[in-house]
Amino acid sequence: MDWLSPENVVAALTAALGLLATLGAIWYERRVPRRKRIGYRVQMDTAIGDNVRTGGANARLGLFDETPEMSDATLVLLRVENDGSQSISDADYTGRALHGLTAVFTDRTVRGLAVTAQVGADHLMEHFTPSAGLRYDGSTLHIPRVPLNRGQHYKLLVLLTGGSVGSEVIVSGGLQAGEVQPNRSTTPDDKPPLFSRPAKVLTALLTASVVTLATMILLTDEDRTPIECAKGELTVVGSTAFRPVVAEMKEKYEDDCPGASVTVAAHGSTAGIRELDAEGARSAKAEKKSPPLIALSDGPKSDGFPRLAEHRVAVSAYALVLNDSIPLKNLSLADVRRLYRGEIRNWKQLGGPDRDVVLVSRGSSSGTRDTLQRRLLNGDFEIKASSNDCVRKDDAEAPVIRCELDSTEQVLDAVGRTPGALGYSELRAASSPKGLHRLSLDGQEPSTDNLADTGYPYREIEYAYTYGQPPADSLASSFLAYARGSGQDVIRTHGHLPCATPEGLRACAELPDEPNSRTRRAG
Repeated sequence: MDWLSPENVVAALTAALGLLATLGAIWYERRVPRRKRIGYRVQMDTAIGDNVRTGGANARLGLFDETPEMSDATLVLLRVENDGSQSISDADYTGRALHGLTAVFTDRTVRGLAVTAQVGADHLMEHFTPSAGLRYDGSTLHIPRVPLNRGQHYKLLVLLTGGSVGSEVIVSGGLQAGEVQPNRSTTPDDKPPLFSRPAKVLTALLTASVVTLATMILLTDEDRTPIECAKGELTVVGSTAFRPVVAEMKEKYEDDCPGASVTVAAHGSTAGIRELDAEGARSAKAEKKSPPLIALSDGPKSDGFPRLAEHRVAVSAYALVLNDSIPLKNLSLADVRRLYRGEIRNWKQLGGPDRDVVLVSRGSSSGTRDTLQRRLLNGDFEIKASSNDCVRKDDAEAPVIRCELDSTEQVLDAVGRTPGALGYSELRAASSPKGLHRLSLDGQEPSTDNLADTGYPYREIEYAYTYGQPPADSLASSFLAYARGSGQDVIRTHGHLPCATPEGLRACAELPDEPNSRTRRAG
């Protein structure tokens, strides 16, 4: 069974181990009594009398030359702390004596005492008074009932004589539901452990499980294919503006999905829709399934193709492009309409140099041209073509030179080398050609950034059409699913906004159709 694969077994064991660790921690927190505990440790034990050598073999410190009885003096720094899980009050100390703890310095005699408190706990010092039980007698130091919050500590610097450095120091006393015991002594070069032994073991097991699972996934990932994969042959026709996106998506899909063959044959949006409709009708007549054909269109189809099913893929932005001989950077929509009606014949009419207007356009099957007419020209057509080479006017009565070319690349090339030329293109394609620049419209720069919120008008939804709904296991369905999933990165790379993203979904849903646009497109 697939669910019994090795990686699934390791994943289940890892999850079970993590669950057991969590439940164990909860059980321990609730069931194990939370104890009170005072810990102590000797942080310093050093000789300071005549037994301290300072140089040569016979050199001595001589701190107590005038007090021979202190010749064997030592200093001990004793740290006492609350290292339990609860605060300790003065009432928590047991025993009938006034003091709370007793410190015994084996074989040594206590001669003096200095007390310091933790920073921020200066109030602890008020407890170290004789009336609170502080006193020393012989080798014994009596320590008052000092209340300690969790983690608080104080230090006792004890002056001793007799015995030797390293003699045992024992602190004893009673706590209700608690204990007094030595804890781990640390030196300046010794760092306390960050994790307990059980925590280290659990961490090691979890780490090993996760690494094993990741290794299995990496080693087997090369043999896996995306869930959208299907085998067979598919042809994608239609939009030339969207062709670079589909061409890259085809390469990636075929690499990810062995056994799939996708052909991209883009000749214009309208031409692609007509081809799909005709091929679908032939398949239906032969009682075959939906043909392995997808037509991409810059904008919606006309109402004359009711059998085609619509799939929204992306929102595309387009740009008007102007030859660099004309330094204008912005046009109003009113001036754009006048230009394409032939009412403006020379750029000096718009504040530019004295140079004739040349309109470089796409053919009637172009979705980019159709979008221009619907989004910028209020549904009107451009004036009729008057030139075959974009240089000479073949119709002497035409107000301006206007030519029609077959692809976006041809339009950009012609605009870049023709002084006074104005054209249009898919946005990203117009970002790099030489000799031309993009125009803002009514002050709005051409961009896909925040496309759903800006007022930039020259934009359109990129549609994918199929003849009816293709079978779920077909390559056409698989390729469309790929475009909505893994192919989103390709769509973004080429400057379009995928409809499957939250922002794109809103932009695709809110972009209105111009009145009668679907009917006009049928012509």
